[in-house]
This record gives sequence, C-alpha cells and structure tokens, in this order.
Amino acid sequence: MLRSPFAFLLACVVLSGLGFASPVAAETGVAFVHGTGSQTDALNDYWKSAMVNSIRQGLPDQSNYVVVNCDFEEYMWTSGAAGCLAGYLDSFITSKGITDLVVITHSNGGNVMRWILSNPTWDSRYPNIISKIRWVNALAPSSLGTPLADAVMSGTIFEAAVGWLLGYQSDAVRMQQTSWMAYYNANWLLGTSGRPSLPKGFWNVVGTDVETAIWDGDSYCGGYTLNLGLEITQAWLDSCSDGFLECSSQNGAGSLWFFDTAQTQGDEPLSHNQSRRKCFGLDVILRNDL
Repeated sequence: MLRSPFAFLLACVVLSGLGFASPVAAETGVAFVHGTGSQTDALNDYWKSAMVNSIRQGLPDQSNYVVVNCDFEEYMWTSGAAGCLAGYLDSFITSKGITDLVVITHSNGGNVMRWILSNPTWDSRYPNIISKIRWVNALAPSSLGTPLADAVMSGTIFEAAVGWLLGYQSDAVRMQQTSWMAYYNANWLLGTSGRPSLPKGFWNVVGTDVETAIWDGDSYCGGYTLNLGLEITQAWLDSCSDGFLECSSQNGAGSLWFFDTAQTQGDEPLSHNQSRRKCFGLDVILRNDL
C-alpha cells in the first residue's frame, strides 16, 4: 500500500509513461471527524481552531476542509452518526469537487468511519465517499473498545470517576465495551485481525502514555486538568495506553502509522486529549501528510 502521496504521484507518472492517460490534477480536501459526543461546534470545542488551521495549511487550497458536527453518542450505524457523517462528506465532496480526500478521525470517530468503509451497500452515499478517500488518519481510534466503557456500563462507583470522559451510559459508550466491539469487528467491520482488509488505508497514530508532572510544561498541552484525569483512568488500563484506550485497541484495525514517541517533538507521548490538539508537532506531521 502506498503511504506517501509523493509515491502515489510517482506511480501516476510511471503509468503515464507506459501509455496510460495522464491523470487529472486531484482536488485535495481534508475532513476532521470528532470522537464520542454530540457536537455542534467541534472546531472550537473538540479540535480547537489552532489545530485545524495548522493542518489545512498543507492543502493546495486551504479552504478545502470540513469539520464534522454529528451525534456520536449514538450507535455508529445510525442516522445521527454514520448517516450524519456521510451527509457531511458527501456534501463536501460535491460542493468542492473533491477527488482526493484525507479523513482525520479521533477516538470513536474511527469506528464510525470504519462503518462507512466496511458497509458500502448500507447507504447510497457510501460508494462515492469511499471512492474519493485517499486514506484515513486515525488518531487514537477505539477499534477494540476500552475497559473503561465496560466499567461505566457496569454501573459501579467507577462510573462517576470516568463519566466526564465518556459521557456516561450512552449508546456510543455501550458500543465501545470490549466484548461488543469484538462482535462488531467479527461481523460488521473490516480491518481487524482475521477479517478482510478495508478498501482504503486506515492508518493509526497510537498514544502510549500520559504525563502530568506539574513542573513539566509539556503536561499542560491540551489542558492540564484533562490530562490529570486521564492519568487517573490510566490505572485501570495496560501500561501502554493514552489514559482512555490501550495501545492494542488503538492499533487494532488497519495499519500502524506510528507510535507517538517515534515522531513527536521531544519524543513526547500523546494522551487521549493531546492526540486531538496541537501538541508536540502532531499538527505538522498531519499537515505534511496532506
């Protein structure tokens, strides 16, 4: 699979030299797909404008971007989740003439995007969307679910400790229980071990740790209080986790792009909060990928 857009362009040149028609210049766009939650202003409330504005500088036309606002408190296949996402992507592709779409997702947004990629006959809009996607950059996707969702749905006192993170007992949280995601991955979703591959690349950025030393300025990127909460919830997860998801879940579908410390500035880990924010050069990595 070609990861680099430059490799893709080189392949087009080679094919042209072999007698194939020269490719038409692509109209590149980027879509930002949020995680769990019902969003009405994901630009400011979820991603922050500094993150989005930095990444879209990598576009030939910086106006070719869309920030999705959907109800990802619902199950991934519902009209409020995948239906809403399909609506945004289809309208964006049509209105801007997009032929080369990079999708940047975070957390549960990866599951909703994978539903569209895995079930092309579910909705008449899906095939056109899939055909335009170059690849999906999945930031800390919850592909195998999280034990924290199991704890919240059990109704124990632990629910109060992580409700701020998950949104309590919503359908999206119920869906992200590990046993439920195992069922969906085995029957409805592509890209996990033993299942057919996804039709387009699904590249994972994996967050490996949470740092909250009060004397370390890096611990404040994205909000110190949020990172501190993630360090508390990390106690219920494997040692390799971003405070919400274990590394195995983040890399449970598709392909590994990189573990955070392999490419971030200062080899800094990305907490689950920081992987959707302008932290440690992540925005520049994503910008250059366009």
